[in-house]
Amino acid sequence: MTRPSTKSEPTTPANPRSEQNPKPASAPRAVTKKARLIALLGRKDGADVATISRNLGWLPHTTRAALTGLRKAGYDITSAKPGNGKSPRYQIIAMPDADAS
Repeated sequence: MTRPSTKSEPTTPANPRSEQNPKPASAPRAVTKKARLIALLGRKDGADVATISRNLGWLPHTTRAALTGLRKAGYDITSAKPGNGKSPRYQIIAMPDADAS
């Protein structure tokens, strides 16, 4: 036969982080990679996959997927091949209405 414990066990809050480390009220958000990508593509000459990959720390296939994601989000991105064996350069020519401000 076992006796029930008479000691009360410590209770833990449902979310221990909320009491120990409260979130700052309005911390400035760091510049996102999406914003940096849009800035690179907004340049006068645009940017090629190698430049974008190097600046954002992405592999080339990730860069191309991000370009596809922007297109699906409503950005009008053009691709121009400069010739002489150089890589195509991508540039935003129109933004969706929500981001055009």
